[in-house]
Amino acid sequence: MQAGLAVREPKMLEQWEAEGLYAQIDAATASRPDYWFVDGPPYANGDIHIGHAVNKVLKDMIVKAARLDGFYAPFTPGWDCHGLPIDLQVEKKFGKVGDKLNAAEFRAECRKYANEQIARQRVDFKRLGVLADWEKPYLTMQPKFEAEQLRVLSRIVANGHVTRGFKPVHWCLDCGSSLAEAEVEYQDKTSFAIDVGFTSTDSKTLAAVFGTSGGGGDDGPIKFLIWTTTPWTIPANKAISVNAELDYLLVEMGEHGRVIVAEGLLEVCAKRYGVASPSVLGRVKGAALERQTYVHPFDAEAAAKPILCGDHVTLDAGTGLVHTAPAHGVDDYNIGVANNIPVESPLMGTGVYVAGTPVVGGLYVRKVDEPVINALREAAALIHVTKFDHSYPHCWRHKTPLIFRATPQWFMSMDGNGLRQRALAAIGKTEWIPGWGEDRIRGMVGERPDWCISRQRTWGVPMAILVDKRNQTLHPDSAALLKRVADAVEANGLEAWFGSSVGDWISSDAEHYEKCPDTLDVWFDSGSVHQCSFVSVHPDKLDADGLAPQADMYLEGSDQHRGWFQSSLLTSVAMRSRAPYKAVLTHGFTVDEKGNKMSKSLGNVVAPQTVTKTLGADVLRLWVSASDYSGEIAISDNLLKRIADAYRRIRNTVRYLLSNLHGFDPAQHLVAPDRMLSIDRWALSELARTQDEIKAAYAAKQFHQVYQLLHNYCAVDLGSLYLDVLKDRLYTLPEASPARRSAQTVLLHIAEAMTRWIAPILSFTADEIWKLLPGDRAQSVFIQTWYSVPVASSYSVAADDWASLLAAREAVKKELETLRAAGTIGSALDADVAIYADGPALDALAKLGDELRFWFITSDASAQPLSLKPATASVAKLENGQTIWIAATATTADKCGRCWHRRPDVGSHAAHPALCGRCIENIDGIGEVRHHV
Repeated sequence: MQAGLAVREPKMLEQWEAEGLYAQIDAATASRPDYWFVDGPPYANGDIHIGHAVNKVLKDMIVKAARLDGFYAPFTPGWDCHGLPIDLQVEKKFGKVGDKLNAAEFRAECRKYANEQIARQRVDFKRLGVLADWEKPYLTMQPKFEAEQLRVLSRIVANGHVTRGFKPVHWCLDCGSSLAEAEVEYQDKTSFAIDVGFTSTDSKTLAAVFGTSGGGGDDGPIKFLIWTTTPWTIPANKAISVNAELDYLLVEMGEHGRVIVAEGLLEVCAKRYGVASPSVLGRVKGAALERQTYVHPFDAEAAAKPILCGDHVTLDAGTGLVHTAPAHGVDDYNIGVANNIPVESPLMGTGVYVAGTPVVGGLYVRKVDEPVINALREAAALIHVTKFDHSYPHCWRHKTPLIFRATPQWFMSMDGNGLRQRALAAIGKTEWIPGWGEDRIRGMVGERPDWCISRQRTWGVPMAILVDKRNQTLHPDSAALLKRVADAVEANGLEAWFGSSVGDWISSDAEHYEKCPDTLDVWFDSGSVHQCSFVSVHPDKLDADGLAPQADMYLEGSDQHRGWFQSSLLTSVAMRSRAPYKAVLTHGFTVDEKGNKMSKSLGNVVAPQTVTKTLGADVLRLWVSASDYSGEIAISDNLLKRIADAYRRIRNTVRYLLSNLHGFDPAQHLVAPDRMLSIDRWALSELARTQDEIKAAYAAKQFHQVYQLLHNYCAVDLGSLYLDVLKDRLYTLPEASPARRSAQTVLLHIAEAMTRWIAPILSFTADEIWKLLPGDRAQSVFIQTWYSVPVASSYSVAADDWASLLAAREAVKKELETLRAAGTIGSALDADVAIYADGPALDALAKLGDELRFWFITSDASAQPLSLKPATASVAKLENGQTIWIAATATTADKCGRCWHRRPDVGSHAAHPALCGRCIENIDGIGEVRHHV
């Protein structure tokens, strides 16, 4: 009963490895139909945390359940190895490339570091009881994987989805690189919110547009009012945008003079500026303002800048006029391109403004807001300034605010060749678990910008393309060139590209081309796993075109709708116009029992390493299965203790089964269902019903339902009923009596089925049980399929009868508890019970005859017609709607020293004065005969 999991499990792991358990499973199931589960790779940096444990255990349960369903279900684990976190770790030790190491040496150190992290994480994943091909994982830094990734890129280029663009992207100043959408998280930030007036170049003409001019002070300047929370972008202003359909007013705004503002925002603007009664001088549609011009407050000598019309302008906030810097915003970029506005910015990739830029030249971007505000104030252009709290994009690694910055990058175009629509169609053909996952990813794909797939880092798979110096376009044979580079990388590693020259790849026009210096976004690495992992590990499963099969299941946390699920979808659709997966399962994040996120500062972190060292991995696995993963997953020491109690209930149930199977040889002692006692036939039918429910829960990936069904079966169906009733027959009848063998046969069937049920969840315990069960156990429990539960062809006690018997048993237990509470009896065996009923209830009870007492576990029990009911009987309304009357009394008979029943014939046998006649028959005779219980 004292499982000692924390001590026993590591020894079992050693045995699994020594006997090559995973290889045995793989070989034994290889001829079955395929079930492909693709492991989303964790990043090779740092020890695993409880979220990793949840993720890997869920995956392990799915794969093991697929084997129960009769599939060949290999589990190839993987790791994401390229990218910035490892890059930064090596930088901390050796400095940037060129300080102590050249680029090739730097990459070698990154590879070494990644391997060290993989080795650490692999130990912890194994300790969780996850059975996988740990000796042959896929790694995104394996030459075969890197090469195949370039072939994936080749297919995508050939399909026309890769474009060059000078577009604004999320740029991390700490990373020194663009970021993917999935690498951006939103946090609260306090910014300066400023209202700025940009002065018209021809206020007289502009006033005429509004139908007013001259006199009454109307000959002063007119300002276009904008509102922004990014003062640092003011130096990059190229235009102001309005909405052609909105109404705009020329307003006398107190001390601020004549300004233009959207009519729908006049009231809030006037209130913000402290102007009680602004005077409206004229009204026009935004379209009337198009191509009016203004001057930049920092550089009045510069060329005038235009007013543009754009649908992105709304009345949600601000003034209804939008400051437009095409180099620093997607909407700004789009309207700039549409109007031939240069996408220029004085801000360099280092975050420093180009020297000579008015006001901000030579300054770092995070330090220019106040200088910009002061300069606007001096130019009489600052209308209002305040602090503003809002949600703002941050780098998920550094937790620092990002900037939008236009840089020359390579993109997978979402709309240029129909990628977005094909991806949306593929989403509709995928099963999403839970169902809300479809709406989530559909909304994200429907609105996402082009995917920036290039990065400016050293450690990664190269964008192995040649670019025309004259127009920055791809070499016309890029798809073929990528395949050649891939072959070289597979043979000689990444340096086959990094160490090469243009002339190594093309002979003609080499002087007009240059190698792209960028690396691929790491999300492209992991997003290519659906193809590259098969090439690394299962090349025999590729089709005639070298393409991998579609995965049956992807499983990751809910954040991956914007991450791995999406990057995998886009690369697969761009390659072959289909999703990489048939189904996608999403699980929530771990929190403490109060719903708080795990945090070292809060002291609520639960480390999987600690749990396995104290309670054992199977308790942790049981907690994972018991949790409803569709929402947040709560964990704490208290919750784990309750799960440990549930584990002990399951273990104790199996312990009972095993102890009563001692000496039972299935080859000799197995009893056919039609020769079993009535209750044993019923128990088999209940076993089959429960297995069907558990199979359905596994198929639906509802593991918490599996846990509930399993726990309920152990605690109620077995512990409180069948095994309780069975004790007398198992402990008092002769060892080889037919009634006892009947019971043992059912116990074996239950153990056979239950061990399979728990194998995906309680893997160590299932393996332990399996080796203790009677019969041939040469093949591992993890190779087995669902147990075929034998069922009787006939029933002397029908299903409806059992419903009546169960209801009556509960009613009798309540009556006996009343006697026990009053001190009239000690245990149920101190009582005699008479049941009075008519109709189906009496018929069901009467079928058990003299064996009714074994059903109620009383020393005597009888079923009698209602007409004989004494006045002292208690009425009981049964759950099935029937009514019975119960007369329970304390017996005066002596207690048998062997079976503990109180029987009138105790002491009447001289040879055995302490025993009842039944026990004497079981000792000295042929044994009692049972038919029902």
